Amino acid sequence: MKILVTVSEVAEADDDFEIDGVSIDDRYLTFDLNEWDDYAIEEAVQLSEEHDDVEVVTVTVGPERSEEVVRQALAKGADRGVRVWDDALGEETLVDPQTKAELIAAVAEEEEPDFIFTGVQSGDMAFAASGVSLASKLGFEWAAVVNDFDLDADAGQASVHRELEGGIEELTDVELPAVFTIQTGINEPRYASLRGIRQAQSKPLDVKSPEDIGVSLDGSSLELTTLVEPETESDTELFEGSAEETAAQLATFLKDEKGVGA
Repeated sequence: MKILVTVSEVAEADDDFEIDGVSIDDRYLTFDLNEWDDYAIEEAVQLSEEHDDVEVVTVTVGPERSEEVVRQALAKGADRGVRVWDDALGEETLVDPQTKAELIAAVAEEEEPDFIFTGVQSGDMAFAASGVSLASKLGFEWAAVVNDFDLDADAGQASVHRELEGGIEELTDVELPAVFTIQTGINEPRYASLRGIRQAQSKPLDVKSPEDIGVSLDGSSLELTTLVEPETESDTELFEGSAEETAAQLATFLKDEKGVGA
């Protein structure tokens, strides 16, 4: 059995940062493994530990820097990784979910996995569309926002709980092959051990261009036009002094500004 897991590198901005056009300078950014993908990796690795002859393959669409998140997945128990990228993708201000899905679908067609795990969304863009788009490209069944997964390998299906709006959960059976988008909380992602980190350095990580997997790109269908800091919705009132002084200032503020005790 083979499980394909999509992973992505996400950027988190510092508390203080500067915007330059439609981007934030890398010096204000920290890059790490997408939180939702971490749960997808853990679910796949747990299945590989519970069942015999399971291979976990990770795939990412990203520049050379993103190999670090692939190595994180390998250190946690994935068997090998694939990275897809070229300079044309690097020139895009925003790689849309359809383009990512097309590239990952081409990898999936080569790998022929029994099913695919993706995170529900990425922590930076949060489109929550790549997994379902991938299923559409492949013609696979799919289930989104999965928070419980029970595999019946012999029957070729999985029973899943899906998290719906309003606190409702849906229980459904999905025939394989299929794409499942994994929600946070489905498990407890492990920390990579020192042994796992060392082993990850020698595990295979193939780098492919879109041409290598038979994909001709026409450019992203989305364009990032503006990037702005959110406006402050409220002011902060700072009281200084001793406990008695600040308590008196707070009482006066609540009475005068908020009408408390008036």
